[in-house]
Order: sequence, then structure tokens, then C-alpha cells
Amino acid sequence: MSHFVQVQEAFRIALANLRSAKLRSALTLLGIILSTATLIAVMAVIHGMDVYVAEKIADLGANGFTVVRFAFIGDWDPKKFLELLRKNPELRTDEYEFIRQRATLLSEIGMSGSTRGDVSAKNERLEDVRILGATANINLISGVQTETGRYISEGDVHGRRMVAFIGADLRDRFFTGADPIGKTIQINGKPYEVIGVAKRIGSVFGQSQDNFVTIPLYTFFKEFGSRRWLSFNCLAVDRARFQEAMDEVRVLLRAYRRLPPQREDNFMIFTSDTIMGAWDRLTGAIAATAMAVVSVFMVVGGVVIMNIMLAVVTERTHEIGIRKSLGARRSDILWQFLIESAVLASAGGLIGVLIAWGAAVAVRNLTPIPMELPVYSVVLGVGLSAAVGLFFGIYPARQAARLDPIEALRAEK
Repeated sequence: MSHFVQVQEAFRIALANLRSAKLRSALTLLGIILSTATLIAVMAVIHGMDVYVAEKIADLGANGFTVVRFAFIGDWDPKKFLELLRKNPELRTDEYEFIRQRATLLSEIGMSGSTRGDVSAKNERLEDVRILGATANINLISGVQTETGRYISEGDVHGRRMVAFIGADLRDRFFTGADPIGKTIQINGKPYEVIGVAKRIGSVFGQSQDNFVTIPLYTFFKEFGSRRWLSFNCLAVDRARFQEAMDEVRVLLRAYRRLPPQREDNFMIFTSDTIMGAWDRLTGAIAATAMAVVSVFMVVGGVVIMNIMLAVVTERTHEIGIRKSLGARRSDILWQFLIESAVLASAGGLIGVLIAWGAAVAVRNLTPIPMELPVYSVVLGVGLSAAVGLFFGIYPARQAARLDPIEALRAEK
């Protein structure tokens, strides 16, 4: 019998056994199904969140970085927060001007501040709107696109004009079916002329990113003060000099603040890589925990498969004797039972993949969690299940292969 025919026959027998004992097969595969479904579901969450974070949260562009007073990217530590609050001073406009005039490796540098407040128009009111004060080039750095009208200009900034660039949520709430350009909104009771509307951004974890209004930076300072968590938004001249550009900004700000060499920075510079690095550390911990749970399920499932295969060997002792008397070698019997064990486990893995896929679709449609099933996770899930079947099928297969043909033929059918 050729190897191909042998493998084909083993597959056929394994599938027949699965069909003939559905309840036993289901109970046998329960551990493999649970472990595979858990593994695939965790991988779907991590992969979906990786893509989501890269696109929605960490997208500062290939050449972009931001200077802030401080930020927590990773584990929250109240003691660290209080220490940074005491140690790190607010960023200031004079520091921004110092860097802007001397930096040689930046194509753009802008400044922005933010607060929250109420916005109203036409007897409608939106509460807790994100109010941004920005220089005229922030849209070039942040990637905010204009749908209608225009963005803030240098004249608006230096003239302290009462103009506003609004997000799509404000347009939909205040100006449904009407052109908002030239209309008036009130920000904390003060009138502003709408000069532009941003293209819709979407939401992050269910929170809309279009509930904002941007006003000229110096208008923002006049209305809300200049100590409002300012940030310096920077673009390096090109990717090749990205690190040099960050180092240049760091050196300039340290020099302006007269920090001695032995002192740590009392500000923070972060990039997309900073955010993704923190995220990778978090997902790595989640993945390690999930793997520990999956390993337990896999071992339990493997032990159950081994016990079932031992029972199958006992049931089919007479058949093994007949096959050996007809010339089947030990290796033929060994591979037959190994393949049966692997097919059994693979079936459990495939069911687990289908369950995880259904869960991913349901979660993605019903919640803001962006689950996304990568193709390699399906291959890994089924392949790992087959490997478990092969490993735990070795002992029963060897027991079958070692049976004496004469003693096996004497066994009752």
C-alpha cells in the first residue's frame, strides 16, 4: 500500500469514527475546541487593536513627533504623576519661538493647547466639547483635512480673530441641511464665525473624534489662558533625519531651560513608535497570560485524546491483528493511529476557529472593540491542534503497533 493510500485510508477511518460516535467525539474535543477558540479570539483582539491603534491613535505620520509636558503611555502610576506634575513645568510660547527660530531639521513646527467647554448655536447646546487652540500649520502636521471652507490662517492667529474650524459632529448638530460657513456659534458664551468644517474622522473605542472646535492659538490664549497643556507638534524634514530632528529639539529645549547634563529631561517627546512600543508591551503581557490558559486547555485536551485513542486501540485489537497478518508493518499501524489522532484534534481546532470567527464578527458589530481575524491565526490554531493530536497520539499508536498479531487475532471482535 502506497503512503498516499495509507494516509487517505487513515483519514477516512478517522472521519468515520468521528461520525459514528458524535457525543464521544464532542466530549473528546472539548478541551481542544476551547483552547483553540481562546487562542484565536485573543489573537483577533490583539491584531485588531494593533491595526486600530496604529491607524487611529498612534498615527503621527512617518516624520512626526510631539513635545509635551508629560504623558502616561502604559501603566498609570499616581506617585509618578504627582512627581512629574511637580518636576515638569508647563511648555511656554517663548520656548516654542526659541525652537522654531533655531531648529534646522524641522519642516514644520506648530503649537496647540486644549480645554473643554460648551458650544451652542440656534438654541442648541453641546457640552464637553474639545476646544483646541492652534497655529495655522497644525492641520499639516496632524493630518486634519478640510471638507468645506478653510482652516485657520496666520492672519487669524496673530489677529486674534474670533473664528472657528469645527468638527463634523458640530456641523451635524447645529447646521443640518445648511451651509455652516459664515454662521455663528458661541463658545463659552462668546461668538465665533465658522470658517471651515473638518472631514469626518470617526471614533476611537466608541468615543467620537469629531466633537471638537479649533480656534486661533492667540484667541485661545486670550479666552482660556496660556497654561492649558500646550504641546509642540513637529515634522522632521525627512525620515532619514527623524532621530536627529528629535535630538535637536531635545537639545534646544534643554538649553533654553538650562538643564545640566546630569539632569533628566523635564518634558517628554513621543512618537508613533513610543505609543506602539507601550501597546506592544501591554499586548505581550495579555498574550502571555492567554498562552498560559491555552496551554492548560491543550494539555487537558491532549490527555483526553490519548485516553480515547487507547480505548480505540483496545476496541480494534482484532482488526489490527488481521491487518498485521495480511502484511501490515509496525510503521503502517503506527502512522494510521497517529493520523487518526491528528485528524481528531484538527477537527477540534477547526471548530474552535469557527467559534472564534463567529465571536469576532459579533463583537466587532455589537461593540467598539475592533476584532480582526488574521489568516495566520487560523493556520496556527489548526496546526497547533494537529500537533497536539500527534504528540498525545504517539503512545496509543505505539501500543497498537507493538501488538502481537496472533494475540490480537484471538481478541474478541
